[in-house]
Amino acid sequence: MSDPETTPGTAAHQKIDTSVPHSARIWNYWLGGKDNYPVDEEAGDAYTDVFPGIVTIARSSRAFLRRNITYLVSEAGIRQFLDIGTGLPTADNTHEVAQRIAPESRIVYVDNDPMVLAHARALLYSTSEGATAYVDSNVLDPERVLAAAAKTLDLSRPTALILSNILGHIADHDEARSIVKRLMDALPSGSYLSINDGSRGFDPGFEQAQDGYNKSGAVPYNLRTVEEITAFFDGLELLEPGVVSVTRWRPDADAPDAPVIAEHGGLARKP
Repeated sequence: MSDPETTPGTAAHQKIDTSVPHSARIWNYWLGGKDNYPVDEEAGDAYTDVFPGIVTIARSSRAFLRRNITYLVSEAGIRQFLDIGTGLPTADNTHEVAQRIAPESRIVYVDNDPMVLAHARALLYSTSEGATAYVDSNVLDPERVLAAAAKTLDLSRPTALILSNILGHIADHDEARSIVKRLMDALPSGSYLSINDGSRGFDPGFEQAQDGYNKSGAVPYNLRTVEEITAFFDGLELLEPGVVSVTRWRPDADAPDAPVIAEHGGLARKP
C-alpha cells in the first residue's frame, strides 16, 4: 500500500469549528460514520425528525456512486478519477471501489474542509499499483483544481469527474453550470461526468426540511429540479437510463424494486 500525497491549501490553516453543524459531518452521521460531533448529531436528528427519509437519500446516493464507479472501471475502462467535494471517509470511497476492480487506478480527491484534510491519510490509503492524492481546494476554482490534479493524473487520458452532492452548495445555477463546463472542457474525449444531487419537485417533506436547514446557519445546500440537474450534462452523451432517481440508475440485479426518491443523478461520456 502506498501513502497518499496531500496538497495543502487554505483548509490546512483553518481550525475545525465544532460549535456549528457542518454538512459533511452531518452526512457522515447519516451514513453511520463516526467523524462528527454532538452539534452535527443534533442537527442531523433535528432534520430526521422533520424528514426521516434523508438517511435513505444519503445511503442511496453512496450506492449510486458505487455503481457508477463499478461501471466506469469494469465496462468503460476508466482508470483515473477526479472526485471533487469528496467529504469525509465512509464505506466504499471512490478509490476503494475502483482499486478493488483495477488496483492500478489513480484517484484525486478535492475538498476544502479542515476536518476532511485531517482525515486525508485514512481516506487516501492506496494500493501500491495505483495512486491517490488529496487536493485542498474549492470547486469554485476549477483551474486550480485541475492544475493540482495534473500532478497525479494524466489529464490527456480519459478521466471520470465525480461531482456527488457538491453542486447544490453553489447557489447560482448558471455559475454551477459554468464550473462543470470548465472542468469537462479540460478533459479529453472519452472522459465521463458523474453527478448526483438533491432534487426538488418530488418530496415536499424533503424540501421543507432542507429549506429549514438552510436557515439554521449551516452552509446551505440548494435543491434543483431534474431539468436543472440534466442541464449539467449538456454537450455530453448521457448513458441510459439518463438522469433518474439514484435508486433507479442501473440497480443491482438482486435489488428490490426501489421507490423514486428526491435525489437524482446520471453518468455521461464526453464525445
